[in-house]
Amino acid sequence: MAGSRMQTLSAKDAKYGFGRLIDLARADPVAVAKHGRPVVVVMAIEEYQRLKALDACEKPPAKEEQG
Repeated sequence: MAGSRMQTLSAKDAKYGFGRLIDLARADPVAVAKHGRPVVVVMAIEEYQRLKALDACEKPPAKEEQG
């Protein structure tokens, strides 16, 4: 997806074309818009897991609370 624009579906199109949304999202993340404003992104589980792993690697260790 590098450099390409994310596809956006309206919430109505996402609802009534859920199978299509899944097919699209398996290839590239898809934004879903309500009232013309993107509110969520649907993506393949593999991409989500990859991003979560990157996030976990970049976070500093949690500080222990002193009591």
